[in-house]
Amino acid sequence: MKRMLIALGIAGVMFGGVYGLAASLNVSSATLGAGTAAVAACQSGTVNVTYTPTYSATATAGYRATDVTLNGLDTASGACGGKSYKVTLTGTSDASLGEQTGTTPSTGTTHTMTFSGVSAAAVTGVHVTIYG
Repeated sequence: MKRMLIALGIAGVMFGGVYGLAASLNVSSATLGAGTAAVAACQSGTVNVTYTPTYSATATAGYRATDVTLNGLDTASGACGGKSYKVTLTGTSDASLGEQTGTTPSTGTTHTMTFSGVSAAAVTGVHVTIYG
């Protein structure tokens, strides 16, 4: 019985310590930690992505996704203009086929970036992140 009480006491102290450490983690949209935080979008409208396939006659002949364009950007003051972006073209099982990073323009509603070596037939999705 004495062993059981000692074991329960030790378990209680350990649980309290771990719980206390986890409760001290803070989360915001600018830091990394454990928890959740709401992150506001920089625009209310949808950003659409299009790409222009270009034929390549190299050893692996076929169409490539070359010029990838973000359409519908809100570049007004305080919106998505001048913010950093990351665009990833994905294939089967959400595997990355290619990635571009940069800064969105401060005017206009479109931005085009150039990818190389990405088979247009392999593209099944795209991930766009605008941050900053």
